[in-house]
Amino acid sequence: MADRMKLGILMPLGDIGGDPATVKAFAEAAEEQGFDDLAAPDHVLGVNVENRPDWGARNTSKDMFHDPFVLFGYLSGITKSIGFSTQVLILAQRQTVLVAKQAASLDVLCGGRFRLGVGVGWNEVEFVGLNENFHNRGRRSEEQVHVMQQLWAAPHVKFEGRWHRIDDAGINPLPVHRRVPVWYGGHQDVTLKRIAKFGDGWMPNSYRPDDGARQVFDTLRSYIEQEGRDPAGVGLECWVSMGEGSEADWREEVRGWKALGVERLCLTTTFGRNHHRRIAGRTMADHLGAMKRYKEAVADLL
Repeated sequence: MADRMKLGILMPLGDIGGDPATVKAFAEAAEEQGFDDLAAPDHVLGVNVENRPDWGARNTSKDMFHDPFVLFGYLSGITKSIGFSTQVLILAQRQTVLVAKQAASLDVLCGGRFRLGVGVGWNEVEFVGLNENFHNRGRRSEEQVHVMQQLWAAPHVKFEGRWHRIDDAGINPLPVHRRVPVWYGGHQDVTLKRIAKFGDGWMPNSYRPDDGARQVFDTLRSYIEQEGRDPAGVGLECWVSMGEGSEADWREEVRGWKALGVERLCLTTTFGRNHHRRIAGRTMADHLGAMKRYKEAVADLL
């Protein structure tokens, strides 16, 4: 576990909007308050719910998502120290080599401050619109990460796989450290096994800091050891929220995660699923005030 627990924040673009002045102000405020990371979610297409009355509360075309590479590329020239992470990029709906190139370019431009969080996604409409196969996305994503890690490490790559063929070619620039950290989202057992093989970390959002989390963390660590890797080299980042409870409750949660060996937390002020609750307000002032209040409440525990 790291000497100091790091605290990031998920950018609440759905509430505050995405114009340049707004995202700049939010990023600068987060950096000034001492947050370690800015996180951004990812969706390319949103459905028209007028033609899908049974769609439910999932993301639609009314929800605004900046492309995370473009967003972080813009913010990398404004900020100085805060990190960037996708939470999470839907890897299997994108061309692998292009993502490797985008991630490497961003990593260079921000001075190695980028972590690539990846997931398999749930929205088949996006996969169809991007001309990718929804039904083999998990298996294909394993090979994608393997390909990207090779492209980041060497100037030229020869690769012949089930879904990829690279004939002695490479990307330029290469990442600062010849590797972009790949962190996984998702909660299935197969995800834990993929992390054990290829991952630098895991970003779960469904757990509380209790025995259930302890058991699944132990399972992950056993899979990592089976792959001949050191569990200490694979990080954990859990989501926290502040839509209910008091400062004392938030502090107790932080203590619980720290006791379980979690090295990073990501504060979300808008996520409202599982045990998480969003804040009541939706304005920029509401979100800036909330993140300041949370940071001040837990700063001495980090």
